[in-house]
Amino acid sequence: MIKSLHIGRYVGRPAEFRALTEFLEAVGFERLPGSDEGSAVFSAPQGMISINKPAHKHPRQLAKRLKDVEKLLVLEVTNPDDILAIARKLKIKVLAESEPLGTPERTFWLELPGAIVVAVHGHPEEPEPALEGQLNASGKRFAVVVSRFNSFITERLLQGALDGLLRCGAEREDVDVVRVPGSFEVPSAARTLAETRKYDAILCIGCLLRGDTAHYDVIVNEVTRGIGQSAQETGVPHAFGVLTCDTLEQAIDRAGLKMGNKGFEAALAAVEMANLKAAVSRQPSAVRKKRSPLAAPR
Repeated sequence: MIKSLHIGRYVGRPAEFRALTEFLEAVGFERLPGSDEGSAVFSAPQGMISINKPAHKHPRQLAKRLKDVEKLLVLEVTNPDDILAIARKLKIKVLAESEPLGTPERTFWLELPGAIVVAVHGHPEEPEPALEGQLNASGKRFAVVVSRFNSFITERLLQGALDGLLRCGAEREDVDVVRVPGSFEVPSAARTLAETRKYDAILCIGCLLRGDTAHYDVIVNEVTRGIGQSAQETGVPHAFGVLTCDTLEQAIDRAGLKMGNKGFEAALAAVEMANLKAAVSRQPSAVRKKRSPLAAPR
């Protein structure tokens, strides 16, 4: 009886071989032990043989390409959009796309190195239902703890954070800004504010730049640990907006240039987590209280 199915393909040029193996690994094929520079064996979770009638229709632009069936591969995937994104990133040619009406299934054809045509089809994955916070800051209070050290950067992060909160619906009078000397003092101030129970979330903003000594590593670890510990022990969401960069140029990029504004991102995280906490607190308890055996019968 059959034990396995192995279909081989020969690729003429080394560059095509490298490009083909790179694509197969990127989309999730497992490269088996024993592969070398001249041969690579891949496995998939499931293998099948498809037998089709001659009248089986394909898009017109593919008709000539599919006459040589030995050059055709068919992949069924969990999310075709991910495979299409990988193909475009690797500059794999897309021959045709198809979205049948009335069904979420998608199909497209790619031309892989070595003149191999692969048909990719599948249903886009639907996200699992989950409890999550909304980006709605209306009616909520926030505190922003910002370091004065490296203010050239932190002030830009602060403006990004305020912009993010206001865009989500927060009122300016519901946002308190607290300034501290440096990033090392941020966790302490954040914890003091959290313990007042006046705020739905705390935003922590600072900027640490690597220097010539170990001082940077010590401060980074303490600031990170302190902010995380404050959030866990007080139960108030803390958003981490402290930059930890090797150079000033990296910090500038993350304070409003090509890497975005991390203060703005921290604001969105704070709003979402504040709403998530509120949503979780409204959920009914999954543990029913057991009646004491000594309780009087009703």
